[in-house]
Amino acid sequence: MRMGRKRLGATVLAAGLVIFASARPSAAATLELEFAGDYVITDLGSVPGVPPLYGGLTLLSGDLDTLLIGGFANTASGVLHSIGLIRGAGDHITGFSGVSAYFADAAYNDGGVVYGPGGVLFTSRWPVNELGQLKPGSVATDKIIDLAPFGVASSHAALNFVPAGLPGAGQMKLVSWSGGQFYTAALSPDGLGTFDISSVDDEGLSLFGGPEGFVYLPGGSPGFPLDSMLVSEYSAGRIGTYAIDADGNPILATWRSFITDLSGAEGAFIDPVTGDFLFSTFGGGNRVIVVSGFDRPDGGHPGVVPEPSSLLLLGLGGLASLGVRRQRRNT
Repeated sequence: MRMGRKRLGATVLAAGLVIFASARPSAAATLELEFAGDYVITDLGSVPGVPPLYGGLTLLSGDLDTLLIGGFANTASGVLHSIGLIRGAGDHITGFSGVSAYFADAAYNDGGVVYGPGGVLFTSRWPVNELGQLKPGSVATDKIIDLAPFGVASSHAALNFVPAGLPGAGQMKLVSWSGGQFYTAALSPDGLGTFDISSVDDEGLSLFGGPEGFVYLPGGSPGFPLDSMLVSEYSAGRIGTYAIDADGNPILATWRSFITDLSGAEGAFIDPVTGDFLFSTFGGGNRVIVVSGFDRPDGGHPGVVPEPSSLLLLGLGGLASLGVRRQRRNT
């Protein structure tokens, strides 16, 4: 069992108690001084209807206004839920619409819930050291790969794909908790709509702080002149950042602390509309937190939403594969 983590049974939460969460400044999470003048932390609270403990999060493929997030993370009862998002001024996510709905079974889901090639949803499975795959439309995991034979340290906790335009574009990266071992995996189609792993390269790196979810950040945002990564450091209770090298791997010597005073930092995601950084917490109130102030993915201005073609160029193939649609909600 992960230190500080408690297993929960498949207790059903009462639905309908909360209609939507309202955004509010976070009283706990603290930006490091060098970033405090440029970024704002907003606590969206718990997601109505999603069972604790929270795992990774992403947007539903083809829908910029629906969030997917893991519940009952790290347990055999793990699930993914979907919930509508409310976007306010400048299209920033400000809350949740209604109560979440069951989306799919996702046993042992952890910090990595990421769309990849072919619109396949990849999930990290902790503590069983596995990689799960769900094909578009599936409500249960279609394929599970045991990562131990590839030399991945127990247990794999999160993954992501390097976006187009960044060094190492298209590569799948994996990380293990708690040692922080970092890997590059090569995928090959298996002819069934899912993928095999043909090889895994150990990059010889150990990320700090007990890493969970991680995202890539193009250089140019305030305080981030270089292409970088943001990492949810579960064990350290913070968000850390690294510059990346020519292969999309973190450069350990460049590590900086970005946000401190967290409890259970878990999943990680970049909103393709605003560039905002979202992360979930495993425990720690089971919350979703938004950090705004990053450059927009299209290089535009507040209120400008990238067209689907722009999202595809950003490497967000999972969103583009089914055609991105906006569902404007009145708030």
